[in-house]
This record gives sequence, structure tokens and C-alpha cells, in this order.
Amino acid sequence: MMASNTENLAVWQKMHAVLQGFSHTPKAFVQSFGCQLNFCDGEKYKGILADLGYTLMDSPEEADVILFNTCAVRAHAESRVLGRLGTLKPLYERNPKLIIGLCGCMAEEQEVQEQLRRSYPFVRLILGAGAMEHLPTALLRIYEGEKRLTVTEVTGIPDEALPTVRESGFMASVPVMYGCNNFCTYCIVPYVRGRERSRQPEAIEQEVRKLVEAGYKEILLLGQNVNSYGKDLDEPVSFPALLRRLDAIEGEYFIRFMSSHPKDATPELIDTMLGSKHIEHHLHLPVQSGSDRVLQEMNRHYTTEQYLRLIDDTRKKDPDFSFSSDCIVGFPTETAEDFEQTLSLIRHVKYDNLYTFIYSPRPGTKAAAYPQCSTQTEIADRMQRMLQAQREITEGFNKRFLGRVCTVLAEKFNEETGMLVGKNRHAMNVEWKGDPALVGKMLPVRIIAVKNWALTGEML
Repeated sequence: MMASNTENLAVWQKMHAVLQGFSHTPKAFVQSFGCQLNFCDGEKYKGILADLGYTLMDSPEEADVILFNTCAVRAHAESRVLGRLGTLKPLYERNPKLIIGLCGCMAEEQEVQEQLRRSYPFVRLILGAGAMEHLPTALLRIYEGEKRLTVTEVTGIPDEALPTVRESGFMASVPVMYGCNNFCTYCIVPYVRGRERSRQPEAIEQEVRKLVEAGYKEILLLGQNVNSYGKDLDEPVSFPALLRRLDAIEGEYFIRFMSSHPKDATPELIDTMLGSKHIEHHLHLPVQSGSDRVLQEMNRHYTTEQYLRLIDDTRKKDPDFSFSSDCIVGFPTETAEDFEQTLSLIRHVKYDNLYTFIYSPRPGTKAAAYPQCSTQTEIADRMQRMLQAQREITEGFNKRFLGRVCTVLAEKFNEETGMLVGKNRHAMNVEWKGDPALVGKMLPVRIIAVKNWALTGEML
């Protein structure tokens, strides 16, 4: 039971009584969009609903509660959510008691709230990114007669007692902090998720220890900028110190984490990773641009020289160390010369994986007011050139793993190819022939071929 104090217990009891009055088993559907942290939040929404007595459904058609847990990072993500909301209108018309809710980052945007009131009156619940623990009270208020309810701008750390329904039995996400203090000029996250708030290291260790004891093989630590972890605590704790504490937990598992901000990534972080038993030898380090001028206008607080120094020093210590990154193509002030500098940086680093995005203006951010100095045709051409450059880099650089034996966590089975698919300690995608019963196992695999998206292996 989620109820961890008298007030929560009273709400839970009232909700239980309400659901007992249903003529059928109450059902709920939750769909999450966006980043890993959103999907982690979605598991908590499911946990709360299951704890209250709802049966979780795989589709919204028969649900009594439908929650969309949303992302606001790019306009495309918002459009997709609004399109999905529109398909729910017939369900509400057939069942006026249906509670449709929009949760997460989009719910914090005033423009979205107004659009919902104007064009989606059947959305009866708006619950902000920091308000998930208020879901039982919000549902109860609607069941008791409120037609529409908005709960946003809630800060702080979610209740540690919130239940979770994990999507996987061997891979788990664990938030270590919430919010962001960086205010990159293109990013809406600090406005919708608030300032940085770190969980206590004892609570994180307890959660990870329980997961390892339960047999989980991959622990993904999450935060908007994990390298800032612990700076806001009464007794500050660095992220490398937290990693060392978690790495000391006995068991067979990988620790992964995301995302890291280059301005806070330190040699201590790298040394902690290289000296660990469980932490992957991979760092996702979003560069966004290879132009110092653009980085300054993005408010990123590092130069390409500082960024490359960390990369080069790491590769001197471990030539196989794996890096991935994010790049924005078409930032408003990006010129052809700026883009060439980004391509040069990409070729220097030799990323194992690169996530590329065309700039998406977000209302309320500083960059949204910048004039666009490139045409859409120019931006599309740059994107294709970047993708081609990365394909060539990946296939060539991945050859360093040929003939090696690595431990791989089998994450899924591809029925079309008959291949198991997973990742090694360098976060490289690996595929190999194997039995689907091996999903969730850590397995020794010899690499026998290289593609530009994966390594091919054979199980020993």
C-alpha cells in the first residue's frame, strides 16, 4: 500500500471504497513518451494505480483511467501526444465517467494547459512532472464531483514509498536526481521539471541493493545531469562517490547512467568507471555542437578544447572506452562553418553512437527568439552528411572488438532474425544466434563481425 502517513491512508481508503462501488474491475492504461526518466515516472504511475486497485491494461479501449505521461523537449513529441489525445474523444463520448489525464512535462506548460481547456475538454486531469504522488488525491476529487483538475508546479523529491510496476524483470531504472539548473538556451527542461533535487544516497543504495538481490542485471541511473548529483544535499556527495558506493554492492550486474553534462564530467568520474567492477566503460556525453561560438550561444559552459581533452585523456587510459553523444543540427545561429567544425569534432572523437536532432524551437526558451540563419534545405543536407559521417566512423571503429569475448546482457529476442540482442559493458549493441529462454542472462559472446549499427557474435 502506498499510504505512508495518516493523510495518504485516508485517501487510499476512500479511493478503495470508490472503486469497490464499480460494477466491474476498474482498469487503467498508462502510456509514456520521451526520455528514460519519463518511462521511469510511468512505472510509478502504474505502481500507484495498481496499488489503488486498478488492473493495468495494454490498450486504452476498456480503461476507466487513461494517463499520458508526456515529453516537452521537441515539438514533434508534443504533436504526437496531442494527436493520440484526439483519438480518445470517442472513448469519452461512450463513457462520460472515463478519466483522461495528461501528466508530465507538457502539463507544466501554460500554452498546453490552455490548448487542452480549449480543444480537449474531455481531458479532466492535468498533473505536472513533479506531482505524481498527488494522483490518488486528484482521482478522488474527480470521483467526488470535480469536473476538471490541474496540479502543477510541485517541487521536491517524490515520496520514496511510491510503488513501482517495473516493465522488465531484469533491467531497472533508478532516478538519482530530478530537475536541471543549466538553462541551455534551447531547452525547456528546467522550466517544466524545476531545479535540481538529489535523492539521499542511502535511499538510492537501498533501492539498487534490493534490485540486485531480486536478480536485476542492469541498473540505469537517471538524472537530467547526473554529474551534478549531490551538490544540493545538506551533506554534499559527488556523483563519483555515489557510483563507488553502488559499485560495492555484490552481484552480477551492469551499472549504466545518463545523462552527463560535459561541464561537470571530471577525470575522477572516468577513473571511478575504469576502476569499477560493474560500471560500464561508456559515457554518453552530449556535445550538441563543435563550434565554440554556438556552444556559448547555447549556454553550455564548456569549449571544444575542454571537451576533447576529457575524451583524449580517457582514450589514453583505455583506448576501447566508448563514447556516445547528442548533436543538434540547425541551431538558429549555426552557419555552414559551424557545422563543418561539428563534423570535424565528430571525426576526431569517433563516437560509437551519435543521436542527431534537428533543432526544435520551444516557446519560453531564449533560443526561440533567435533568428534562423539557415534554410530547411540546408539543415536537412547537414543532417544527412552528419548521419553518413557517423555511419562510416562506427563501422570502422567497431572493428576494435573483432575476435574479442565480451559479457553481454541479452535484452530481447528478435523473432524475425532468430537473434538475441543486447549490450556489452561498452554499451555496444550485440546480436547473436541463441535461445529466447536466455533473455535476461549475462552471457559470454565472441565478436565475429561488425556492422555500422551493431556487433555480431557467437555465444561460447
